[in-house]
Amino acid sequence: MIISAKHEVLHCERCSALFECKANSFTKCQCSTVQLSINEVQYVSELYDGCLCANCLLDLQKEYQEGL
Repeated sequence: MIISAKHEVLHCERCSALFECKANSFTKCQCSTVQLSINEVQYVSELYDGCLCANCLLDLQKEYQEGL
């Protein structure tokens, strides 16, 4: 992974993987690749407070959908 000095490097709150947060350039952030519904966003926010990597967001989306 190439890390840029202008973006914050975070640990995923769920799996501890390192990722580059581009909140100041959201459309280029890795999390923008995961399209969550309003209900899925609420589900994730009830479990975690911080940023999550795209892989964990996808896992939680699947977990939510399987629980319906």
